[in-house]
Amino acid sequence: MKKIHLLLLKSFIRPFIVTLLIVMFVLLMLFLFKYIDDLIGKGFAWYIILELMMYNSATNLAMALPLSVLLSSIMTYGSLGENYELVAIKSAGISLRRAMYPMMVVVFVISVAAFIFSDYMLPVANLKYYSLLYDARKQKSADLIPENIFSSRFPGYTIRVKRKDPDGQTLYDIMIYQRGVIDINHIVTFAKSGQMYRTKDDLFLILKLKDGVRYEESPGEVNYNQRQRLTRFRFKETEQRFDLSDLKMKHTDENEFRQASMMMNLKQLQRYIDSTGRQVDSSVNANYRLIIPNIKYFTIPKTSRTVKKPIPADSLLLHSVNDNLNAFNNASSEVRQIQEALKLRTNNYKDTTKSIRRYIMEYHKKFVLSAGCIVLFLIGAPLGAIIRKGGLGLPVVVSVIFFLIYYIIGTIGEKSAKEGNLSPLIGAWVAVAVLFPVGLFLTYKAATDSALFDMEMYKRFFKRLRFRKEVKPI
Repeated sequence: MKKIHLLLLKSFIRPFIVTLLIVMFVLLMLFLFKYIDDLIGKGFAWYIILELMMYNSATNLAMALPLSVLLSSIMTYGSLGENYELVAIKSAGISLRRAMYPMMVVVFVISVAAFIFSDYMLPVANLKYYSLLYDARKQKSADLIPENIFSSRFPGYTIRVKRKDPDGQTLYDIMIYQRGVIDINHIVTFAKSGQMYRTKDDLFLILKLKDGVRYEESPGEVNYNQRQRLTRFRFKETEQRFDLSDLKMKHTDENEFRQASMMMNLKQLQRYIDSTGRQVDSSVNANYRLIIPNIKYFTIPKTSRTVKKPIPADSLLLHSVNDNLNAFNNASSEVRQIQEALKLRTNNYKDTTKSIRRYIMEYHKKFVLSAGCIVLFLIGAPLGAIIRKGGLGLPVVVSVIFFLIYYIIGTIGEKSAKEGNLSPLIGAWVAVAVLFPVGLFLTYKAATDSALFDMEMYKRFFKRLRFRKEVKPI
C-alpha cells in the first residue's frame, strides 16, 4: 500500500467514526425525547432502559451510516483541499480518481457490512426493540398512590391521599374504598397518616395506617342483603397489604411480532411475498368463479344479425308485467348479493396487495442501504475537493442538505409505493437513481478542477454582466 493511500485512509477513518458516534447520539436523544413520558416514572430497572437504548441504536444505524459516510467524506477531502494536500497529490501525477480508489474500497467494505447487518442483525434488533418498547409503554406508572386522585391501580381498591411528604412514603388524610363480591364498596377506611413501603421481594406494597376508623358493611344472618349490618372499627395502627404482581413488567411473546416486515430477512421476505402472491392469485380466480355463473345473457340468432330492421326490446322480455317485475327483483337481489361479496373480497385484496408492496419495499431497502452509502460517498468526496473546507462548519451544512434531499426523496418514494402509486422497485430506488447522476457530475467537476463553488467566479461573472448592460453601443 502506498503512503498516500495510507494517508487518505487515516484521514477518512477518524472522522467517519466520530461522525457516526455523533449521529447515533443525536438519534438516540431523539428517541429518548419521543418516549420520555412512556419510560420515566415506571420503576424500570436500569438494564431495561439500557437494553432499549442499545436496540434503538441498532435500528438507527440504517439512517446514521449513510449520513456518516457523506459527512466524513466531505470533511476528509475538504480538509485535504484546504491544506493544499490535494494539490500536492495532483502535482505528483496522481489524479483524483486514483486518490479515491482506497476510499472506494473502504466504502465498498462498509456497504457490504451494512448489507450483512441489515439482513442478519437488523431484523433481530427490530424484533427485540419493538417488543420491549411495546411492553414498556404498557407498563403502569410506578407512582402507585398519587396525590388528590382516586387511584384504582390495585384491583378491588380505590385509594385517595390528600398529601404526601417529599420522601414519597409518608401519607396524610388517607381514604381507602374496598369493593366486595357484587362490586359495591363494602369497606371504607379513613386514616390521618400512614407509611408506604415495599417488601424486600417487591411482591407487595405495605400501607401502615395510623389513627383511623374502618367501616364495614356485611350481610345479615336471615336474608341475603349484602349491606344489612354495619361495623365500625377504630384503630391506632394497622397494616394493609396490596399485591404488586400485576404491576410488574410482563414480556410479550416475541412470536407475535415476527410477521412484521422489519423483523424478517431476505429469505423470509421472499417466502412471504411468494406465498401471499399465490393467495392473491387464488382470490382473483375465486372472484372470477363467483361472477361467471351469475352472468345471464341472451344469444341473438345468427339470422337476426343480417336483418337490417332492429330487434325490439320487448321481444327479449317476458310478456306478463308481473313476470317481468319478479324477474327484475330477482336479478336485482342477485346483483346486490354479488356486490356485497365482491366488496368484502375487494377490501381483503387491497389489504393483501398493500401488505405485499410493504414487504417488497422492505426487501429492496436492504440493498438500498448499501447503494446509498456508495452514492453519498460519490457526492461527498468530490464535493469536499471542490469546496476545500474541512472541520464541522460548511461540510456539516452541505452534508445535511444533501442527506435531507436523499431522505425526503426516499420517504416520498416509499409512501407512494406503499399506497400503490409507484412500483415498489421504483419507490425503493428513486433516491439512489436521482442522486447517482449528481455524484457522477460532481466527480467529473472535481477531476477537472472545476470552480463550481467558487464565489469569486460568480461575482466576476455578474460584474461582467452588469458592465455589459451599463455600456451601451453608440
